[in-house]
Amino acid sequence: MAERRSTSTQKLIRRILRVNHAGECGAIRIYGSQINRAETAFPHLLPWLSETLSHEETHRDRFLQSMPDRGAKPCRLMIVWNWGGAVLGGLTSLFGERGVLACTAAVERTVHRHLQEQIDYLQHHDTELAGLISAIQSEEIQHLEFAEKGLQKQTLPEDLLSWVIAVLTESLIAISTRGDSLFLSRRLRAAGQ
Repeated sequence: MAERRSTSTQKLIRRILRVNHAGECGAIRIYGSQINRAETAFPHLLPWLSETLSHEETHRDRFLQSMPDRGAKPCRLMIVWNWGGAVLGGLTSLFGERGVLACTAAVERTVHRHLQEQIDYLQHHDTELAGLISAIQSEEIQHLEFAEKGLQKQTLPEDLLSWVIAVLTESLIAISTRGDSLFLSRRLRAAGQ
């Protein structure tokens, strides 16, 4: 944290933390809702869902702990992330095991791309935060791989569900970062990073 950062860099780092923390809160609500349904409908997924929920809770806490040193605060749209996650988890669990896995795959694919862009940017501006996100990303990739393995080949309705979830996730990320997420990859290319 000793390196000096420009105001725009500080602002972007705060927004990265804000959206990552909010995303983890949303994921906690997704998995919590899915666990409620899994207890009776597809109990064989409970161990994985419980472990994944535990990962997301740890990720949320680590992002929250990183906020004060960087002047970041939780997202003002937290209610949207929480309610949206709960509704998304509940609705996708109605489609059974494949709905749960399609939801995880869609969210994690979208999140993985954003995390990689964040890491690429932060390696030049906040190496400590880049390391934290990289460690979290490795667990998120495990979630994605499990979901994709369980799906193997998606059906047309699952493809449509995945597309809708990805668009909703992408939109909420863009709104929560005030558009910065849309331009991060462009900023990286312009800076030659």
